[in-house]
Amino acid sequence: MEFNPSSSSSRVDRRTVEKNRRIHMKALYSKLHSLVPHNSSREVISLPDQLQEAANYIKKLQIKLEKMNEEKDNLMGIQTLEINHEDKIKNSNLMVGQQRIPHIDVRGTGSSLEAILVTGVDFQFLFSDTIQVIHEEGFDVINATFSIVNDTVFHTIHAQIGENYAQENGVSRIKEKLMNSIAYGI
Repeated sequence: MEFNPSSSSSRVDRRTVEKNRRIHMKALYSKLHSLVPHNSSREVISLPDQLQEAANYIKKLQIKLEKMNEEKDNLMGIQTLEINHEDKIKNSNLMVGQQRIPHIDVRGTGSSLEAILVTGVDFQFLFSDTIQVIHEEGFDVINATFSIVNDTVFHTIHAQIGENYAQENGVSRIKEKLMNSIAYGI
């Protein structure tokens, strides 16, 4: 047999390439392992187990992301008001035509009140209606802010008990008046 220098050289090149590939793969596995949270145990985890752990973690993140997107959609997707056969208002998460039906959340804490009004751009009149109802019920508006995201307007109104406040007034009555305003204003 003759000695072929190019054959020996190609064998060395293949070994070097394979060695570099293994080093690169080890670095990638190490980086993946560092990105996945682990239990506090210090036991050595086999490579297939590390990959399975990473895959499970990614699946959990995907599920968490889906839930967060649903929650965001629920917060952004305005609830509609429907009047059922008994003339009671019930909530559902729909739109009427291309208009988003407003959502109102009124909370009272002690002597203060917070009203959050989420509307589409077509229901801007409800802001003034909300302010009017709050005043009628004996509260003084302290401040009101708004922000617009896409075609949704978020209003936040802070109020406190005023001089004209009567005990029979309150959060539930404000909610009732505003819900009626929305139901019959559509």
